[in-house]
Amino acid sequence: MQLMLYPLIISLIASLIILAGGFVGIAARQRLPKHLLTDETKNLVTVSMAVVATLSALVLGLLISNANASFTTVGGQVTALSAQILRLDHMLRRYGPETAQARELLRQYAERKTDDLFPRNPANVNLSEQSTYELLQRLEDSVLVLKTGNSRDQWWQGQAMTLAGKIGDIRWLLAQEVGQETPKAFLALLVFWLALLFTSFGLFAPRNLTAVVTLTLCAIAVAGAIGMILELQECFGGLTHVSAQPMRQAVAELKSESNGSVTTGTVP
Repeated sequence: MQLMLYPLIISLIASLIILAGGFVGIAARQRLPKHLLTDETKNLVTVSMAVVATLSALVLGLLISNANASFTTVGGQVTALSAQILRLDHMLRRYGPETAQARELLRQYAERKTDDLFPRNPANVNLSEQSTYELLQRLEDSVLVLKTGNSRDQWWQGQAMTLAGKIGDIRWLLAQEVGQETPKAFLALLVFWLALLFTSFGLFAPRNLTAVVTLTLCAIAVAGAIGMILELQECFGGLTHVSAQPMRQAVAELKSESNGSVTTGTVP
């Protein structure tokens, strides 16, 4: 629960800081003498803040783009993982009934990996559970000891080992991809720029309810974008997370095939 609320808390703090900048500007306008709030001063502040606004927009857009690209990449890796698991199961099934143990290990690995990535409690996400990886290693060992009496069996064994290696690689890729986050100092600097920008807005804003509501809504909107960046970087366990459907569908198919084998007494 704490993991899910983290982006929300950060975005709320950011909105308060940004909005505080706007109210500081409003308060400053009431205290500054009129000769410091001339049209020439307003034009200078407007032009200067245009540079800050442009810089903030570029940085914010870049951060959102990078976070979305990372989120999409992780989602593609999860989909590829589910596809490779199903492909490996089909290969082992075609190899022959002697792969029954390997297929059972693969089913267990798929279930455990799904539970690691998409647990009931989002705070328990584990991208590199060692016991789950050991199941994959046992699967590789069981494939290696298969007897290959002809070139066909050798080809199937080689392809199965290649797929098992790719499945193992995704474990490390997921851990590395999700671990990359935007430096907190960089986000703090962005919030400072936005607060400075809103201070300039408040400095020349009229004293009425419409101006206050507009500044408040704009601060919430900008802070929401910062929260979305943090959400997309989480990938797993947040309010916005990678879909678990590919992995759960793969597990369901493996269970269905396993139950079919038990019912018929043979490997399909």
